[in-house]
Amino acid sequence: MFGHDHLRGTLLTRFYARFVCLPNFEIDMDQTDWQRLRRSPLFGVLPQHVAEHLIDGPHARVYDKGAMLFEHGDPAEHCFFILDGWVKVFRSSAGGHETIVHVFRSGEVFAEAVMFMGGRYPVSAECATRCRILRINGQRLREQIEKKPELALHMLASASQHLTILVSQIDHIKRLDTAQRLAEFLLSLCPEGEASCTLELPYEKALIAGRLGMKPESLSRSLAKLKPLGVHVTRDEIVVSDTARLRQFIDADRDE
Repeated sequence: MFGHDHLRGTLLTRFYARFVCLPNFEIDMDQTDWQRLRRSPLFGVLPQHVAEHLIDGPHARVYDKGAMLFEHGDPAEHCFFILDGWVKVFRSSAGGHETIVHVFRSGEVFAEAVMFMGGRYPVSAECATRCRILRINGQRLREQIEKKPELALHMLASASQHLTILVSQIDHIKRLDTAQRLAEFLLSLCPEGEASCTLELPYEKALIAGRLGMKPESLSRSLAKLKPLGVHVTRDEIVVSDTARLRQFIDADRDE
């Protein structure tokens, strides 16, 4: 159970993040940013001038680590596209415990379904790293859908991607042991087709543990289990010396 001081500290942290950690500044999008945005189901079919209208111009907002994008219960007036960085989406209990729902990465859009419904955010979103983010205006998007109803199908495709991800996460937690889940996570960070790779952990180990449905101490034990398979840790870097061997380990039928 959390004590009074812990709860007070949590509330102060949330207050600071919400009212002080506003965007540090805005930065113009470059051609690479536009190409990344075009690969999303929603924006791939929009002319650039319409896309600029939805995101309040060709500018990305830069947020420091720890900045809150929205809190559980806030009016869902925007959805978000991540150009760089990682954003954790979570629920908090009355006692201050956080349950990680998902951690979104560069190239992903989130909160579009609830924004389209015009309700309230059912979760909170916090920048897990320094981020460059596009904030998409919900009212303007709904107006565009009235003009081009086919946009609703692309929003449905985006929401379906999220459902697929969540179903996969549940499947991994049910089917894979903690070491296999960690191995799957590490392989997801490796460049596709590479026989080996060196990874810089994208965010804190405690958040990785929460994302994978395990406790921090379980993460440390899982790393130790992966060492004989060619996974070596040096501070914030992890070396995966044989991706094929790690894949075989994940695919093996094992129960924790």
